[in-house]
This record gives sequence, structure tokens and C-alpha cells, in this order.
Amino acid sequence: MQRIINGDNIMSTYNETAPRKVTTRRLTEMKARGEKISMLTAYDYSMAKLIDEAGMDIILVGDSASNVMAGNITTLPMTLDQMIYHGCSVMRAVKRALVVVDMPFGTYQGNSIEALNSAIRIMKETGADCVKLEGGEEIQESISRILSAGIPIMGHLGLTPQSINKFGGYAVRAKEEAEAQKLIKDAHLLEELGCCAVVIEKVPAALAKRVAEELTIPVIGIGAGGGVDGQVLVMHDMLGINKGFSPRFLRRYADLSTEITNAVKHYIEDVKSCDFPNESEQY
Repeated sequence: MQRIINGDNIMSTYNETAPRKVTTRRLTEMKARGEKISMLTAYDYSMAKLIDEAGMDIILVGDSASNVMAGNITTLPMTLDQMIYHGCSVMRAVKRALVVVDMPFGTYQGNSIEALNSAIRIMKETGADCVKLEGGEEIQESISRILSAGIPIMGHLGLTPQSINKFGGYAVRAKEEAEAQKLIKDAHLLEELGCCAVVIEKVPAALAKRVAEELTIPVIGIGAGGGVDGQVLVMHDMLGINKGFSPRFLRRYADLSTEITNAVKHYIEDVKSCDFPNESEQY
């Protein structure tokens, strides 16, 4: 079974011979057997290909592209067309991971019909497996309408970056009892509505652990401790490309900022000194 996405032939997720193996159902199975879920962002073909081939379970085409790809301070400027562009780029590379695309700010809040139309565009034009929305009870109508069309949804609670202006900063959320209880209530609501998973960002570890234990769907944390069902990080942060962001929860697995800078400097030196290209590097 083939599907056409922007002129490309892509094997259907549901073809038994297709190499993509991670589905929303398998995420629930992973939680049930206690297997932790790995999730990382990607925004372009080349990096998505490397991340997928390394064995990542979920690739998130995040609206964090606004920060790390476009240089914006917040995620708010991202448009639906831009998210679809990044989603298409990632989908051309991925063969195994489940691909989730963030719905950008303004495409689902307050208007459930617009939310459905936005989600349909993402799914049809990118070929992604799932969309991600930020919020709980306040976007319940949008979630229900999108799910009624058969589109999987991953929720996002806690520190929701699209609401950063309301929060006034990136401090840990749900430290107070009232906000913690709302988060628990919203998490149960997302599961009851039919969401396939939920991301919980920057909340106390004990709270996130409680939510993960109470839900049957996977809870994936970022800055939410080790008691959840999986972890997600921004690729540029964990690879050390972006060195200006160093929260407590971040572990850097490489220092690509230094590696790339040194490589570029070396290239400049070789060009200036006429060392590149040498005799073996020309026709």
C-alpha cells in the first residue's frame, strides 16, 4: 500500500511490510510492559534520518522550531504552513519512529472547527502519525472534534510554552495544590477523551509520577523526573548545539557547538592557506 505525500511515495504506516514499527497502540503496550519510551525533536530530513536510524521511538516535530530553527524567543510565531513544511521534511526521512507534529498557537484554541481543519491539514499534507495540543479542559471541545475524525492526539500539560506570556516565565509549574489538582484532573480528562499519550513538562517529579501511575496511556516527561513512562528533549539542547539553554533537567550527550565551530574554523584556514582543495580533491 502506497501513499503520496507532496509527490513522494511513502509506505503506509499500516502496511505490515513497512519498516515503521512504532504506533500509538505500541506505545500503550510499551507502558504496560514497563519499557521506557524515548522521544526527541527533529525538524529536517537529515537529522530526522539519523535520529530514526538510531532507534528513537517517537520523533516530535515541535513548534520549538520557532526557537532553535528560526531564532524566535517563544514558540508563538510558528504558523501552520511552517509546521507542515517541517513535518513533511521529517516524514520523508522516517521509517520506524512514530511522528508527532505540534499544532501551533492559534490553530486550535477557541474554535473547534478551525482546530479540526488544522489537524486535517497536518495529517493529509505531512503524513504524520499524530498531532500534539497544549492544554486540558479549556480545549476539550477541540480535542473531541479532532479525535472524532480519527486523528490521534498527544496532550501536553504542565509548563505549556504557548501560554508562556500568561505564566510570565519558565518556572516549575503545579507546585501549589490547586494547580497540581487541575493538572491531575486534566490528565484524566485527556485519557477519557481518547488521547493516546500526554507530555508533562517541568512539574515536580512526585506529581508526574502520580499521574503516570494513575493513567493507562503513556506519560512522557520533560523536566518531570524519572517516574514517568518516557522522556523527551529538544535535539539541539541534548546534542549541545544550543549552549545558551541549561535547565537542571537537561543532560547533554554531545558538544556539537564546539565540534562544528572548530570544523568550520579549520575549513576557513584550509581555504585561506590554499590547502583545500589538494591534488586528490579535484578533477
